[in-house]
Amino acid sequence: MNPTDRTSPDEIATLLEEAHRLARLAGRATLRHFGEMVESIAKDDGSPVTAADREAEEILRAGIRKQHPDHGILGEEFGEVSGAGRVRWILDPIDGTRSFMRGVPLYAILVGIEIEEVPSVGVLHFPALGESVWAGRGLGAFWQPAGTRLEVPASVNGTDTLARACALTSDPGFTRGSRVGGGWDRLSDAVAYTRSWGDAYGHALVATGRAEVMLDPQELKPWDAAPLLTILEEAGGRFTDLDGERTIHGGSGLSTNGVLHEEVLTLLRER
Repeated sequence: MNPTDRTSPDEIATLLEEAHRLARLAGRATLRHFGEMVESIAKDDGSPVTAADREAEEILRAGIRKQHPDHGILGEEFGEVSGAGRVRWILDPIDGTRSFMRGVPLYAILVGIEIEEVPSVGVLHFPALGESVWAGRGLGAFWQPAGTRLEVPASVNGTDTLARACALTSDPGFTRGSRVGGGWDRLSDAVAYTRSWGDAYGHALVATGRAEVMLDPQELKPWDAAPLLTILEEAGGRFTDLDGERTIHGGSGLSTNGVLHEEVLTLLRER
């Protein structure tokens, strides 16, 4: 451990266990609303929010406050509460609200934890699938496959050529109209095939070796990205913004198996 880093593996392991437990608890609450068309209202940025989003975040916050009243919390629905300690939880109570509203089971509960501003814990929990992917800095990444009680190591695959790769993005039309412009088309031409298994589920597919590339080109908020850097790196891959920076605060996100990362960035940046 770096002598300037006061974070012990035991601390990370304890926080990871708590984060996963709270994500599952919040996930069970969302299932009470899931399966039919769900009503929503529009937030100031035009994105939808449902009663389930708010209920799930309230459950997460209550659990954090009970165990760690000095920890900071940043959540999509209820903003930020500063903490007196070194730890900040970053919450997305339902990532993929539009999918959730339509009864699509690929939505997720996202919990990320920064310790002294370093991403250190990440949990992706997919309640309707019964699937989770989680990781702690220095502890490895783990996966509970859908519909099982197994807990197995999560690992990216070793595909080393784009011609054999699967590339994902949430909405190809949105991606084409983003800062990458025609970069998505160039990437699409280079890979074996593309799919729009999007939001956090796409990143989970990369972290578990079922896809090679997942792209969120813009409007990626910290709560959308908070678990991803820890999970992808602990699974042997890479997560950066589109400038190639290791950050969850860059406004964009690219998950890859690591081997293909620079090649993908080059294709996306070309003009």
